[in-house]
Amino acid sequence: MRSMEDPRVHERFPALYVRDFRIFWIGQLISFSGTWMQSTAQGWLVYSLTQSPFYLGLVATASSLPVLFFTLIGGVVADRLMKRKLLVITQTLSMVPALALAVLIDLKMVTVWQIIAFATLLGTVNAFDVPARQSFLIEMVQKGRLLNAIALNSAAFNGARIIGPFIAGITIASIGVAACFYVNAVSFLAAIVALLMIRTTSDTLAGTAHATRRAGGIAVLFNDLKEGLSFVRGERPVFRILLLVATFSLLGIPFVTLLPVFAEDILKVGPRGLGILAGSSGIGALTAALYIAFKGEIERKGRLMIRAGMIFGAALLFFSLSREYLFSIVVLVFAGWGVVSFLAVANSFIQLRPPDVLRGRVMSVYALVFLGIAPIGNVVMGSVAHVVGTGRAVSIGAGLCLLAILLSSRYLRAMDREASHPS
Repeated sequence: MRSMEDPRVHERFPALYVRDFRIFWIGQLISFSGTWMQSTAQGWLVYSLTQSPFYLGLVATASSLPVLFFTLIGGVVADRLMKRKLLVITQTLSMVPALALAVLIDLKMVTVWQIIAFATLLGTVNAFDVPARQSFLIEMVQKGRLLNAIALNSAAFNGARIIGPFIAGITIASIGVAACFYVNAVSFLAAIVALLMIRTTSDTLAGTAHATRRAGGIAVLFNDLKEGLSFVRGERPVFRILLLVATFSLLGIPFVTLLPVFAEDILKVGPRGLGILAGSSGIGALTAALYIAFKGEIERKGRLMIRAGMIFGAALLFFSLSREYLFSIVVLVFAGWGVVSFLAVANSFIQLRPPDVLRGRVMSVYALVFLGIAPIGNVVMGSVAHVVGTGRAVSIGAGLCLLAILLSSRYLRAMDREASHPS
């Protein structure tokens, strides 16, 4: 086994050698695990209460819709305030919905409309949390380690995607659904403690600059917002990749919200099976994140995005047609690998393009197309599933994702050629 001082390990995972990032990463891993537990339990709870894929889509929409409305403002706030302190606030507020729902479940007073209301509250908090968290990475590791930090952060998220649903399935079956919400509420404490332990150089030196930038009213806020949007519109490679991310978010990724239907009605495997299905896509996602973190710099980003997008679309199509539980598990591993490989490379490409003063706003646009468009996708997929059936709805979404990546393949290959032979 290689020691942590092995220079080959240092080359592959340099971000972990930064104390602040290492502390942040551990806190995020714990918090993400709790979040995935609650996500799995919430889907099971909603379907148990309603027996309707439409309400699954509606709850997912409620959690994502505030991102659509507020994340661009969240990007402005992230660029104007010290991100570490902003993240402490957002993580603290995120505890409230989890704890409130846990109590309501225990009291047997929970309704689907309460779940929707708390999902909306959490989504509003996330609209400010996500741009700050994404753009905070570079403040801890600087540009030379940024790609590695993005991949490792994705590995934490997707490692938790395996751990959380698996534990949730066992917990729901043996203890009850409320326990998952209690665990999630407690898990946010790990992220908060980690953030309080961090003392980044930029956090120390930027106090005066941040204090100065707080001045200004609504006009200044809109000018800041316009500046970020103008950068995205003017950077054609960034703009085109964001369009692809939006397509996947609208038509492909919403399959996650429909997994309880597959588990209960199509594959008939119950809550434990639901946890394994969700966790299997997490295995593929984690493998993708670790591969990118280990590989380091990727020269042909366009080619990898094409390959990953094709694998995601094809695997999702096979999953939608499958009626065999084991085969479904296998293809979801490939689906997880494809979508996370695509998103991780797209994220790193986009985040390295803007200057430091615009990074929060640019990443808020990324959050908008990745998370903010999700409510539309969840409503569309839930409604289509209600009319034509869940399997057919996911088949349609998978086919359209494949078409989008095929239509974009020429441009993505050209992007690689331009990177190899800059003018």
